[in-house]
Amino acid sequence: MNTISTRCLIIGAGPAGYTAAIYTSRANLKPVLVEGLQPGGQLTTTTEIENFPGYPAGISGPKMMEDFRAQAQRFGTDIISGVVTSVDFSKRPFHVTLDDGATEIEAAAVIVATGASAKYLGLPDEDRFKGMGVSACATCDGFFFRGRPVAVVGGGDTACEEALYLATLASKVYMIVRKDYLRASKYMQQRVAEAQNIEVLFNTQTVGLHGTDLLEGARLVQFKGTPEEKELEINVDGFFLAIGHTPNTDVFKGALELDAQGYIVTRDGKTATSIEGVFAAGDVADPVYQQAVTAAGSGCRAAIDVEQFLLMNP
Repeated sequence: MNTISTRCLIIGAGPAGYTAAIYTSRANLKPVLVEGLQPGGQLTTTTEIENFPGYPAGISGPKMMEDFRAQAQRFGTDIISGVVTSVDFSKRPFHVTLDDGATEIEAAAVIVATGASAKYLGLPDEDRFKGMGVSACATCDGFFFRGRPVAVVGGGDTACEEALYLATLASKVYMIVRKDYLRASKYMQQRVAEAQNIEVLFNTQTVGLHGTDLLEGARLVQFKGTPEEKELEINVDGFFLAIGHTPNTDVFKGALELDAQGYIVTRDGKTATSIEGVFAAGDVADPVYQQAVTAAGSGCRAAIDVEQFLLMNP
């Protein structure tokens, strides 16, 4: 077994992980960062980012993550390709094992920044049009659909919030709701009902998407499996999923305290987890905001928390 020792191990390579790496490197903690399956995180599937400070002309998600990565390396972060398959947080130093089966990392402190994955419907066309009309973040990508028709899938508060946000930008917003009612709060339901350019399609499921290079429309079925079943098609340039996220915490089950949705629970307004010396940053511990800028900010906080922890617990 090849054992690597470090004062600070960072698991995950999105805005939170890379920012934590920049700060811990500058603090001379010589961090090791394990990139995971998707180096750069969800932003690598985003074609253009216009709401991250410092990029007035916008920047592609992959390019921004390249910049983050290069900055972390500039200050000395040791970046390792691989996936953490098991963890032992029962005592310090902590130990994690990588998917090659031959590498173990020993760390005095750990920052978990593995992010969360948006839930998709599982349609083959979703992958084809990701970044080309299909998105799981209206706040991130809604700006590109000003004056154009879009659809939002979901019936909860998040879906209503996204639909209302998009209604301020798009010419028309379809809400595709599987059930015959909205699960959202009464207040949110009322706001949706009052929006002039939102149309709610109840008892409706998406069966396909189509377009040439960019998304052009969606194929739907209403009242599926009933005598009233019928198919319809809507012309939309944007298709937004608002059916939730899944935090990437499977490997930490039983090792860290998770909430009912699987997000890592942090304590005392900081990034500390249920295990002293293990910290969490970014979407893996944030079921609410889930933005690149908030993830980066929490990566900074986790790095500072680690630095303070190691001063007291060398």
